[in-house]
This record gives sequence, structure tokens and C-alpha cells, in this order.
Amino acid sequence: MGEQSGAEILIQALVDQGVDTIFGYPGGAVLPIYDALFQDGRIRHILVRHEQAATHGAEGYARSTGKPGVVLVTSGPGATNAVTGITDALMDSIPMVVITGQVPTTLIGTDAFQEADTVGITRHCTKHNYLVKDPARLSEVVHEAFYIATSGRPGPVVIDIPKDVQVATATYARPESNRHRSYHPQVDGDPALIARAVEMIAAAERPILYTGGGIINAGPAASKMLRELAALTGAPVTSTLMGLGAVPAGDPQFLGMLGMHGTYEANLAMHDADLIVCLGARFDDRVTGRLDAFSPGSQRIHVDIDRSSIGKIVRTDLGIVGDVGNVLRDMVAVWRDRGFKPQDLDAWWSRIAGWRARDSLGFEARTDEIMPQAAVRALYAATKHRAPIVTTEVGQHQMWAAQHFGFDAPNKWLTSGGLGTMGYGLPAAIGAQIGNPDELVICIAGEASIQMNIQELATATQYKAPVKVFILNNEYMGMVRQWQELTYQSRYASSYSESLPDFVRLAEAYGWLGLRIEDPADLDAGIQQMLAHDGPVMVDCRVSKLANCFPMIPSGAAHTEMLLHSDEVVGEMEDEAKALV
Repeated sequence: MGEQSGAEILIQALVDQGVDTIFGYPGGAVLPIYDALFQDGRIRHILVRHEQAATHGAEGYARSTGKPGVVLVTSGPGATNAVTGITDALMDSIPMVVITGQVPTTLIGTDAFQEADTVGITRHCTKHNYLVKDPARLSEVVHEAFYIATSGRPGPVVIDIPKDVQVATATYARPESNRHRSYHPQVDGDPALIARAVEMIAAAERPILYTGGGIINAGPAASKMLRELAALTGAPVTSTLMGLGAVPAGDPQFLGMLGMHGTYEANLAMHDADLIVCLGARFDDRVTGRLDAFSPGSQRIHVDIDRSSIGKIVRTDLGIVGDVGNVLRDMVAVWRDRGFKPQDLDAWWSRIAGWRARDSLGFEARTDEIMPQAAVRALYAATKHRAPIVTTEVGQHQMWAAQHFGFDAPNKWLTSGGLGTMGYGLPAAIGAQIGNPDELVICIAGEASIQMNIQELATATQYKAPVKVFILNNEYMGMVRQWQELTYQSRYASSYSESLPDFVRLAEAYGWLGLRIEDPADLDAGIQQMLAHDGPVMVDCRVSKLANCFPMIPSGAAHTEMLLHSDEVVGEMEDEAKALV
């Protein structure tokens, strides 16, 4: 191709990586790249209204399509505004390549206009980062960055490019290999360890398959293998917040989500199991509760692509490093080849049936106000035939969506799990809609969280992204208020959302259709009106102001100390657990 500018080399490398969409915001330090994008025309650029939204948009695109998200922002505040989304992607293992502009190399370290130490700032919230000072290295760096972002445990990679490097020239040459010279993640598990794991599962009397976002990241084949292993073993399955959809919500072996707002049956089964098979999850604090009381009678098998996660938080009896999809495939093969049969699990399932009978996700039906759980269930009932992609903001509405909206396939549930980032849902929905233009995309939001990045309504309008935003409006920062009620004697310090906008008129100002639902009798009709509109819609659904999200394990409590209702601590669970152990 002859001599090209650094910006042109960058664009060619992105095209060679299959990039078709970039989420970004221009500025002085990236104008050469924007000019090259404009002249090239092979990559679609989505202009967001804030750099944080660019990263969340890329996350939504990546999580829903399985392809890495790409971000382009300028130096200084452009890069620092992107840090929240970069950290979010690291915590939730989302493949993303973030390209940041930098001041010219001669000005680095002089506190130049819009200068920031992007490499230093992002060192601890990326898998890897680069400062490229030679245009001849750009091709190698870009290809290598995509390999790092997408292989092993996925995550974000930052490429910081000074402005003079963008205009300097070099010859583009695609490297023979994208691989990093020292980064070679192990993708296949040790066969001997896999065989031992299968033997342990076959011998267990109270097994449980504990699944996480790693199943989703490993691709559709991993979900298929998980379902096959569950069918062969007869074991119950539970999931983290990030793993929802790997097993259909209606599968009789699925116990629902576990953890702080998980189901009674999932948490009690984890506590009383004699074998936990952890597949692509990491035993985080929202799952385990109080560590010294976590599943005291169990053995633990932990399968993870990230070697550092195994044994990091809880004792592991058998650790298998590898891509969870590959390991599941091999587990199924060993089980079949060696003719394993599971133990008689009737007694185990009988105990689980007793826990299920408590109907821990039940709630009071009201005719005078809309209960948020009822709103989510109505939304699910009206849309499940279309298998929508659902994003959320962060708070009570997020947990209600996880509890009451059924997911039957991977890559349909997009939420901020590890970092819990308010402002994630709307831009993630736009990113998912851009990547899946023919699918229904719904953002379930709260009236507080939606305002974190509400300017992105304009992005959806500009790119004709027909996302549907369904706000559960209780006029509070609901999860904060709930904790204040239960822990701080109802001292609601700064948790009431005063001076709320008129969301209907605000939506209309941005070119959206705005709807309001206030009466339970109008809920179904309002949802149908939302779905009938072929453009973006914002629904202001006024729900019960003081409804709390249960069940709940209080912070620092054990699985046997769940709250099923605001006035109930389930004390008998302690005795039940002691009797079994």
C-alpha cells in the first residue's frame, strides 16, 4: 500500500480485524483519525454525547454480538471520561479496544493542553495498554490488542496514540500473527483433572452447577454444553447475575439466580450442597455472603479461563484452568464415553421442591398502584415471543428484571454486574441495537439511573435506533433507600429524587415517543403501545414508591440469613441447615 499516515494505518488495521462500528467522540488530539475515518468510509462511526456512553455502547455491542467493541476518544478528559466504562468492561470481562488520542510526543510530560497520563491512569483497569510512539508499530499493536482483548478472559485494551504519530507516515504490513509474545492463555483443561471432576459429579448426592458470565463469554456452544451436562447429571443449576440465559429460565433444573437477591432455593441449595461445580464464575461477595459460613459441607470444583480466579476467594478442591466451553465439551464426552450414571438425586430434588414451595419471588398484588415486579412480569409476558435483548441501569429495577424477566438464550441480558455502573443501560441498549438492528432492545431503568447518561437519547434519535426505555419510576434511588430503611432506621439521606423531569416531555424533546403509565389497569395497554411504535420510546411507569427488592441477603450475612420480606428473617433456615450438615 506504500506510505500511509498513522491514522490511515490504524483504520486499515481495524478493517482487517473485521471492525464495522466505532463508538466515539472527536477532539483535537484525534482529528487526524476522524479525518481518515471520514475519507475511508468502511467503518461506521456512532457519535455519542459523552465518552462514558461510548464505552457502554461498545460494551452493549460486544455483549450482544460476540464481537469486540471499539471506542475512539480524544486525549485528556476524553480518555478520563472513558475510564468508568473501561473499568466496567474489565470487571465483567467484556472484549473492548479503546483508542485514545494523546498530545504530540514532544509535549508529553509538559502538562500540555488536554494532556493526561492515559497509560498510567488505565494501567489497573485494562488487560493491557499501549503508548505508541512510532507509526511503524501501529499495525502490530492494533492486531495484538484485539488478540489480548478477545482471548483468555476477555477485557478492555487501551491504545494511546500521540497526534504526531497519527500524521507521521510508515508502511502498513499486517503481521503474520496477532499473538502477544508472552500472553498465551490456556484454553483446554487438563484431561486428568476433567476426568476427576466427572467422577466427583457422578459420586455427589447433593451436586449443584454454579454458572457465571464465563459461560456467556465462551459462546453459544458453551451454553449448549452446559444444558447437556445438566441433563446428563440431573443436577440443579443456578446462575450469577451475569450468567442469566445460559440455561432457559423455565428449565425445571434451573433454580434461578443466586446471591444477595437470588432465590431461596438457589441459595439454600448452594449452602447445603455436597459438591459445587463452579463454571465460569468467581465466587464474588454478592454470591457468597459471609465467607466463613459459605457452603460449609461442600467440595468445590472451579473451572475458569483466568488462573488467578481459582482459589482466590474460597477454598477449591479441584481447579481446572481452561475455556469453560471447551472444558464442558470434554466433561460431556468423558461422561458419555465412560458410561457414568448419576447418584439417585430424588431426596435432593425433594428438598429443593420444598424450598421452591416458599415462592420467594412472590409479591403482594395491588389494584391501587403498580408493583414493580408486576410491571416487569407484564413486560416479559408481552415480549417473550420476540426474545428481546434487555439492558438495565443499576439499582432495584436491575434486580427485579433479573428476578422476573425470563431469559432463555445467551447474549440477551446486558447489565453492569461487577462495577454496578449507573448510566450503563441506555448507551448499552443503543450499542446492542446498532449491532442487532432487527431485534427488539429494551432498557429497564430507574428514574435516577437513567439520568446519568440521558443525553444519549439524542444518539438513538440520530442513528434511528428504536430502543425502548421502560422506567420503573418510584421517585427514589430505590436500592439506596431500601438499605437506609433496613440498616439506617429509615433515615433517607439524599435518596429521594427531587426535581424529576417530566420524562414524557423530555422524550418528546429528543424526538422520542413518550408514554406514562400510572394505573395498574393500563399496564398491558401501555406496553402494547410502546411495542407498536417503530421508533424509540420512553415509558414513565409510575410504580409503588416504597416497594423493596426481596429476597435479600443482608451485607455480611450468610445464605441461611435471608430476608424474604421486610419484616421477616427466616430463622428456621439455620436449624434446617444444621440438621443436614
